[in-house]
Amino acid sequence: MAKVMLREDSGVIYFYVAKKDMEETIESLEFDKDDNWGGEVELSNGETWWIKPGPKNLPKEEVCKKVAD
Repeated sequence: MAKVMLREDSGVIYFYVAKKDMEETIESLEFDKDDNWGGEVELSNGETWWIKPGPKNLPKEEVCKKVAD
């Protein structure tokens, strides 16, 4: 589990893990509605992470879990 900062700029959602100094973009989302957003997400580097589904209120800090490389 890692603390992640999520932010949106010009329609692109950025996924930043400060501990690793890693910033990637989210390429796909399991749930992509304003009231139910998150689930399994695939990043631009190919990693898959899990974000607890909930309202899409960006920017926000979230505790996320890495599912696969």
